Amino acid sequence: MEVSWETSVTDSINTIYLLFSAYLVFVMQLGFAMLCAGSVRAKNAMNIMLTNVVDAVVGSLSYFLFGFAFAFGGGPGSNPFIGTQYFALNDIPSSSYDYSFFLYQWAFAIAVAGITSGSIAERTQFSAYLVFSFFLTGFVYPVVAHWVWSSNGWLNPASTSLLFGSGSIDFAGSGVVHLVGGVAGLWGALIEGPRVGRFDAFGKPVLMRGHNATLVVLGTFLLWFGWFGFNPGSFNKILVSYPDSFDQGNWTAVGRTAVTTTLSGSTAGIVTLFGRRLLVGHWDALDVCNGVLGGFVAITSGCSVVEPWAAIVCGFFAACVLIGLNIIASKLHYDDPLEAAQLHGGCGAWGLIFTGFFAKEEFVIQTYNSGNVGITRPYGLFLGGGWGLIGAQIVEVVTIIGWVSVTMGPLFYLLHKLRILRISSEEEIAGLDISSHGGYAYNAYSEDNGPQRYGDYLRLQDQS
Repeated sequence: MEVSWETSVTDSINTIYLLFSAYLVFVMQLGFAMLCAGSVRAKNAMNIMLTNVVDAVVGSLSYFLFGFAFAFGGGPGSNPFIGTQYFALNDIPSSSYDYSFFLYQWAFAIAVAGITSGSIAERTQFSAYLVFSFFLTGFVYPVVAHWVWSSNGWLNPASTSLLFGSGSIDFAGSGVVHLVGGVAGLWGALIEGPRVGRFDAFGKPVLMRGHNATLVVLGTFLLWFGWFGFNPGSFNKILVSYPDSFDQGNWTAVGRTAVTTTLSGSTAGIVTLFGRRLLVGHWDALDVCNGVLGGFVAITSGCSVVEPWAAIVCGFFAACVLIGLNIIASKLHYDDPLEAAQLHGGCGAWGLIFTGFFAKEEFVIQTYNSGNVGITRPYGLFLGGGWGLIGAQIVEVVTIIGWVSVTMGPLFYLLHKLRILRISSEEEIAGLDISSHGGYAYNAYSEDNGPQRYGDYLRLQDQS
């Protein structure tokens, strides 16, 4: 059947839009790398940058071989739990997916492993990164993605069988991406334990600040830039018109989604700025950067279905969640150098609940039913939409926490028992750069008069 030129042009523009969004999301890997490098001590900078590269390259292969199939595979053996088709991109392109869609979803997948890496930074053996990154991006994350984003997933808000008549709205992945990565990191950090010296003999926390605020701020702005592909790009297509309006379509919703994303992150940043000022007595740039990211994480679930004013509410409480969880973590002697579990896990969970409270029916129909008139569906509880949506959101939160816990928890524990998870205290004190990677990230670096070259480190080891 011959395709009209109008259809060809429309498909081409939609493909370009999706590819451009994929490139923006991939830029977030650079943002993660800069943020992580600046947030750790200088003696571990090379290690954390290398782990970010490894997350991308290992995740690429695992998602190509297994992950995409588990996430979006359909076919005769399809089921609501896990995909069963498209292994190693066999039968791609198909009537449902093409290479551009794979590339976009791949960029999401490798972001999950980057989140988890931050929680266990500065004390983890490099081989452990290879193992958990492959498993997380190739199996754990794709199963959750299938539940929420595959057409036959049991939580999908556009499937034929809707949970509570609604399905769970997790538009760009507060739960699928961020909560998954945060819970995985939580288990890794719990099983490894705190870094050497993080708490003193009396159990009081010892501040271990990152070595470079410039990199943290640079990483934050790169992530902010990339989030405009992460959230608005999740529409996948921009040239979709709404039948009840001649001048509105996905292009309108894309713009609104970018606005809600910006407002939530900005609000969270300003609340964190003043909140931490009251708690610690000074203006802290690193805390503000994490606050901004917490607002982005929270709005990612409902960015396409809430009003701009609601995004401000989302960001306000996201900052409160992050500050509160950091206080609790410190009291419980939980050590997460990047605050990844608190930021991505806590704010991701809040974002899902927030969507259940504030989703607007008109925007829900535009997002999941292409704006078709005559359709009614559950929406935000606080806007009069009933309990269906908030119930599905809570189910997603609980299910993701349970799934990641029963998969990643045992994996980290097994690595711990095999003695391939945490480095020795001597190596940790010397720094991972010199003990595992042959030298420091900075030629002029010197901390505590430590060894300057890998040969110096080996000679010290022989003497001891």
